[in-house]
Amino acid sequence: MFKPAEMSLWQGRIDDEADALRLHQVIKPLNNNSNIENSSVLLGFACDEGVRRNHGRPGAKDGPAVIRRALSNVAWHHDSAIFDGGDVICEGPQLEAAQQLLADKVTAVLNHNGRPLILGGGHEIAWGSFLGLSNHLQQTTPKSRIGIINLDAHFDLRAPTPEATSGTPFRQIAELCHTQQQPFNYMVLGINPLANTTTLFEFASSQNVTWRYDTDCTHDQLPSITQQLDNFCQQIDELYFTICLDVFAPHSAPGVSAPSTIGIEPQFALQLIEIIKQRCTQHHVAWRVSDIAEMNPIYDIDQRTARLAARLIESTIKLHHR
Repeated sequence: MFKPAEMSLWQGRIDDEADALRLHQVIKPLNNNSNIENSSVLLGFACDEGVRRNHGRPGAKDGPAVIRRALSNVAWHHDSAIFDGGDVICEGPQLEAAQQLLADKVTAVLNHNGRPLILGGGHEIAWGSFLGLSNHLQQTTPKSRIGIINLDAHFDLRAPTPEATSGTPFRQIAELCHTQQQPFNYMVLGINPLANTTTLFEFASSQNVTWRYDTDCTHDQLPSITQQLDNFCQQIDELYFTICLDVFAPHSAPGVSAPSTIGIEPQFALQLIEIIKQRCTQHHVAWRVSDIAEMNPIYDIDQRTARLAARLIESTIKLHHR
């Protein structure tokens, strides 16, 4: 099911100064006449089904609306437009249909040279996001090599047996890449070793996945991480960037489906986003698709997780509009 943009969510402070704009004052609903060339387009993925199937804590289906409210008051420092493209809503157990609809929406935005930024929802969002990018590239530049950078405490490489969950999207992506005879370029930063089984580590190794533990994602490790990013970006043409909010320390992001024990710090993630953009520019990698997953407002405290999500999204939008 698809629900058009609910613009009543975009409310906030209005300052007296003429150029003191906030996001709620500039965002527009996406329609057939919208010119989205080089503009960010927010798409919601209101879904709990993948988390439910994965035996996690439901509640992430309300994440997109809560993130929008947190974004509303964000100061807007850009000249170009930004659009709200509405929500894909998973009805009951119809996860696969919702993921396909999300993929179609992502492809449509890319076909009009827009930059999709998808708000979740569980991390099953990743299958729809990647499939949308892959379908677009199959139509335009089929030899493009996609790379995935995932900030996450989990690999999410479980086998989808008998069905997909929030823990299977990157295994599904790996299988799709092999089917299309494309490389599976996957980097995960923030892995919690106690939240991933030996089987998952072995599969990740067999697929040449690059990863770092949460304890190795600190400011003093940034030079080493930058070198890894240089090596990674040399192997890809397109970047799909995804953040699972459960990668963060629990004091920063309590509102998630599977809270971390240690996690990474927000300042590290913000600096990392800047470094990734620099490396993409240096290596001529297109970065057009991003998403953020596992925003679960039921467990949030003082809107900490929602505000963190808004800050991370604004940082990504800022990179889109440079």
